[in-house]
Amino acid sequence: MSTNQTQKSNEEEVDLGSLFVIIGRGFSKFFNFIGSIFKGIFHVVILFLIFIKENILKIGISILIGLIIGIFLEVKFPKKYGSEMLIEPNFKSSLQLYNNVNYYNDLVKQKDTLKLQETFNLTKSEAASLKKFAIEPVKNEKDIINAYDELILSVDTLTIKSYEFDQFKSAFTNYDYKIHKISVIAEKSDVFDKLDDVIISSVVKNQYFNRLKELTNENLNRTDSVYKENLSQIDSLRKVYMQVMLDEAKKVTSGTNINMSGEKETTKELELFETNRKINNDLKNIAFEKSNKYEVINVISNFQPVGYEIKGITKNYAFQLGGLGAVLMILYLMMLKLNIYLNNYKK
Repeated sequence: MSTNQTQKSNEEEVDLGSLFVIIGRGFSKFFNFIGSIFKGIFHVVILFLIFIKENILKIGISILIGLIIGIFLEVKFPKKYGSEMLIEPNFKSSLQLYNNVNYYNDLVKQKDTLKLQETFNLTKSEAASLKKFAIEPVKNEKDIINAYDELILSVDTLTIKSYEFDQFKSAFTNYDYKIHKISVIAEKSDVFDKLDDVIISSVVKNQYFNRLKELTNENLNRTDSVYKENLSQIDSLRKVYMQVMLDEAKKVTSGTNINMSGEKETTKELELFETNRKINNDLKNIAFEKSNKYEVINVISNFQPVGYEIKGITKNYAFQLGGLGAVLMILYLMMLKLNIYLNNYKK
């Protein structure tokens, strides 16, 4: 009996020992695999450095040629200036605004100076100086959350359960953001202040948006008047309840009557206070909406009268062409080496 137990114990020890050996080998292979990856990366880096060292003269010459051409272009081409305008479109007018800005940019690409002159009331040289129009949203995650909250409040609970936030977010487009930035690039620094009124009026003069603005403001004014009238009525009711409570209190103190409805009137008084608070809060929201929806497009900041000069190392022709020359030379030399390798491989 004792011999069998000893034998069984030894077999279990052997099994455990084999298991640990297998686990150890697994870890060893895993770390060797990780090590081989790092060795491979290191080997590639060393080969690349050797390649650069062997061809440093050729690469240096290509960079120098790029720099010379870039400096020539920097001197030849005039300076460029930029300016931005921040706006908040209302009544879903952002799509129209994007279309208009893209149209202006198409005129620039087509070098239709005459049309640009007529559109913005510019001189020929000012119109020719315009080089780019662009528009993009100022992306803010809060805009998506607020829009989703508005959707939740406007539909029933059953509908919103089948439309999750991730689905809503994926359907949220650039046009749906609140703030948008219009950028203009020109070769003249003082042309920008002649552009913003035309860009805004191109949307504001749209009859559909104008009518929508008028109806929205009429509804807001009507709602504001109704709430103010309700507030006045609540104030009158409060005065009546206060007078009733004072009269009842006098009767109690004189000992002629015991008021059993005091608690009920006190509750009504509290309800009136709460209703008053809600109406005041609604009036505050309406005032904000009226100020926000007063115009089709709210201008947060206009174009600066004098644009800023567009400069920087990444926008410098010398830097760009110098880097391009180095990249093209490296690609050319690598193609030569690949061709030699392929020829030797055939042999």
